[in-house]
Amino acid sequence: MEHASAAAIVDAHGTVTGWSEGARRLTGHPAEEVVGRDVRELLAEDVPPGALSALAGTAVVRHRDGTAVTLYLRACPLLGADGAPTAYAVSAGPPVEPELVLTGEVFEQASLSMSVLDAGLHYVRVNDTACRTAGVPARDLIGRYLPDTLEDIDDDVSAFLGHLRQVAETGRPVQYESFTHAPSGTRQHAWTVEMWPVRDAHGRVAAVAMAALESTEQHRARERLALLNSAAAIGTTLDVVRTAEELVEILVPRFADFATVDLLDWVLGTDEPLSVPTEDIELRRVAHAFATEGFPTAPLPLGGTDVYPPCAAPARALREGRVVISGPGDPEFAQWMRIRDIQAPHNRRYRDAICSMLAVPLRARGTTLGVAVADRIRPQAPYAADDAVLAEELVARAAVSIDNARRFARERGTALELQHSLLPRGLPGQSAVEVAHRYLPSGSAAGIGGDWFDVIPLSGSRVALVVGDVVGHGIPSTATMGRLCTAVRTLADVDLPPDELLTHLDDLVTHLAGDESGDEIAELGATCLYAVYDPVTRRLDLAAAGHPAPALVLPDGTTRLVPMTAGPPLGVGGLPFEATRMHLPEGSVVALYTDGLVEDRDGDVDHATTELRRALTAPAASLDALCDVVLKAVMPEEPSDDVVLLLARTRVLGADQVATWDVLPDTAEVATTRQSAVEQLTAWGLSEEAFVTELVVSELVTNAIRYGGPPIQLRLIRDRTLICEVSDGSSTSPHLRRAHAFDEGGRGLLLVAQLTQRWGSRQTGCGKTIWAEQPLPSR
Repeated sequence: MEHASAAAIVDAHGTVTGWSEGARRLTGHPAEEVVGRDVRELLAEDVPPGALSALAGTAVVRHRDGTAVTLYLRACPLLGADGAPTAYAVSAGPPVEPELVLTGEVFEQASLSMSVLDAGLHYVRVNDTACRTAGVPARDLIGRYLPDTLEDIDDDVSAFLGHLRQVAETGRPVQYESFTHAPSGTRQHAWTVEMWPVRDAHGRVAAVAMAALESTEQHRARERLALLNSAAAIGTTLDVVRTAEELVEILVPRFADFATVDLLDWVLGTDEPLSVPTEDIELRRVAHAFATEGFPTAPLPLGGTDVYPPCAAPARALREGRVVISGPGDPEFAQWMRIRDIQAPHNRRYRDAICSMLAVPLRARGTTLGVAVADRIRPQAPYAADDAVLAEELVARAAVSIDNARRFARERGTALELQHSLLPRGLPGQSAVEVAHRYLPSGSAAGIGGDWFDVIPLSGSRVALVVGDVVGHGIPSTATMGRLCTAVRTLADVDLPPDELLTHLDDLVTHLAGDESGDEIAELGATCLYAVYDPVTRRLDLAAAGHPAPALVLPDGTTRLVPMTAGPPLGVGGLPFEATRMHLPEGSVVALYTDGLVEDRDGDVDHATTELRRALTAPAASLDALCDVVLKAVMPEEPSDDVVLLLARTRVLGADQVATWDVLPDTAEVATTRQSAVEQLTAWGLSEEAFVTELVVSELVTNAIRYGGPPIQLRLIRDRTLICEVSDGSSTSPHLRRAHAFDEGGRGLLLVAQLTQRWGSRQTGCGKTIWAEQPLPSR
């Protein structure tokens, strides 16, 4: 058979889509009989589906007349934009001596750069395309040692030569991609290099053939796709600055030699969006990245501001709302660089090296936030239209994430401000306990939660300690927290026991959840712990609605959790709350907290609670310092929920501050009781308060005798105020009423209310207590 060459095109599924005249001469099959058929039908050997790239070396082809023809086949993949083969260019010819292989028009006129090397890696043959690529005629390449011509290949030359030796030694073909620079040195080129063995008539590898197909566009398409895929890393946190940093980390060095993100000032605050100025634009630098550290030298520092004149590319991009490509040759760029030469002469060398600049406005939801700028320096290629499209896509994704972070920061700031306005700013003065507290808002993307606490002075020098948690985050949770906090204070004024207070609070939440305005409570849920401490009796009463039990540190250093039954969360309804009562020695520390302190540490609440108890026994100069010790030891590094910690060290009112008398239910006892009270005030050095106290004691004791029931008791407490308490066995609570002109009674409580600072009543286990407070003279 004559020495002929053939070529065919086969798609990725193995279907013949192109058939040359040389293929007809070699196989006898005309194109009309082959095109549209599976190429494997022409082979005498089985080729697995999907293995078209394995068509290399000697193969047996079925001739049209039924005979078998031995040919040398080679399949070269044609890659699509995503880098995957879309078709294969198959070349064929008879196996002949190396010097005759690849001869003919197909070799000489092929658009591929093709060459043949002998065993010593010297050029044997090259085609016209290879000569044009190398920039030298064939006579200067034939016989030349291959490594001497590889100085323009960026890949490791030893790896390239290793591939060649691998083909020569094993007879297996190799395909890989290499990178070179064009002679101008301004643009990177990618080449798909095919290496395969050339065998002699005896099947031995006598030479190695190479074919190089320029795949720059496919390579650039893959790079653009990879860059877009990496944009998924933008916006991992709801932080404006971190999001900007993630953008420049993607741009440098794959897309730019130096990249910056500058934002309008209002974006970093909680202000409403502002319009872009039409003249000079002041921007704040929030992120930048270098391909070469220190180039440029001392750029605008992070957090600093710069003013961009109207001719500057960033100002133009912001003003026009589009991508601006600028660089040498652009009059406005030259004007801006002259201004920069005056403002920052130390960076003139960097500015002279810029070959192209691309400015993209950061816009999201119709709002302009700032601008991203990318610089390329020589010998990089200037930015082109496809670069602008890519940059616009990347920056658009970053802009949405920055706007999300800005909106989150604004809502977080609003919720935090609202929450701080609802939480107690300065704890009221009282003698029952020494308190210290910490409130730490959540740093998670979910936003501020609904954790809260309160310290409420009660009658009789008692104090209420409250900790609550509205499950969920954001302004709705904060608003719900405010409503519950107000409700607890209102119920505390009624002086209800802890279990009854939680029952009323549960009813309130249930009613709110049934209203349209209270849907968030039913959806989110809430917990609460309410405790009352009496410094006279040293008694602590507490109850919980789905809240963690407090920790207790006794004066001897032992710690434990308060044994109590936590009722259901608020809003569940139908289930009772159980109160716990205990007596505490003076100096005991009660630690109330929300679940954010212990439920985010490797999911092991028991371990975190043990750490809490251990931390509470650590030496600390003050209760306030102990708060810091506990948070450092127990709190997760990045809590996903708000954290509240309230520490209370108990105090006791001594016997010299409290006086108690049992009163017989006889009106004749009123004068005796009144005289005893006056004598006690004299002993306390409060003779000036005796007149008012006499009247208060007289009215309250008389009412208890007339309208109450035994046992009756009078108690005076000298604390921050002078407290007069009269208890009796009747649960009927008194109330003020207006006495008519001829009424003989009904003015006693009115008199008490007028003469004292405040008064009230509370229910007890065996009746009620009427109390009144008088201010003490300042000393």
